[in-house]
Amino acid sequence: MANPLGYPSQREAQRGLAGSPNIGTGEPIGEPIDEPIVFVIDDDDSVRRSLERLLRSVDLDVGTFSSAREFFDLPLPNRPACVVLDLRLPGASGLELQESLIQAGNDVPIIFISGHADVPSSVRAMKAGAIDFLQKPFSDQALLDIIHRALHHDREARKERAELAAIRQRFDTLTRRERDVLGLVIQGRLNKQIAGDLGISEKTVKFHRGRVMEKTQAGSVAELVRQSDRLGLRPQASGGGSRLP
Repeated sequence: MANPLGYPSQREAQRGLAGSPNIGTGEPIGEPIDEPIVFVIDDDDSVRRSLERLLRSVDLDVGTFSSAREFFDLPLPNRPACVVLDLRLPGASGLELQESLIQAGNDVPIIFISGHADVPSSVRAMKAGAIDFLQKPFSDQALLDIIHRALHHDREARKERAELAAIRQRFDTLTRRERDVLGLVIQGRLNKQIAGDLGISEKTVKFHRGRVMEKTQAGSVAELVRQSDRLGLRPQASGGGSRLP
């Protein structure tokens, strides 16, 4: 399905077809910062000003935009974030913006707000992963509670991505033979069995197994299995090797 806003996918951006990193490609720029930011996208000036005052009153950084296109033009800061998004916008709608972000690989948490009761749209937004859907007018505290939940969600997701990236980087250093041994170790095979499966000596298996543990920084076989599982690493049915999705 084509991106509703016409922006390149994350894969295209990584190949250099997207130009500068931006919100639409989901490519963060700059050094990681822990201070969160809330993006408010609403075509009503008074709503934007009101929400900006509210969020700044609780010491949150805020970026405000009147359209989806305006939002997409902003470079994505490398920090926890969430989006407060009006359902109805000039040009691309809030739902189309949500779809574009998903297709671009950007999973920034979204909180929808709307002045129009629209059950089908709210259901569609929630099914696509929105954190919540608030009907205008809403209480300041209700919005703040949801925003803090969204920012916590994004912090946890960013932490998980960073941990997985570090694990994957370590696993990527394994040679093909080390991957063969890894695939059999996580099946629970003993060194003698692995030697027979691969047609190598048990001494060689011990050497490769040691290298696997060293490179992956796993302190035990149980930890090695946990790391492999987090990466979606699966032993091949043939009994040798392993596969990363």
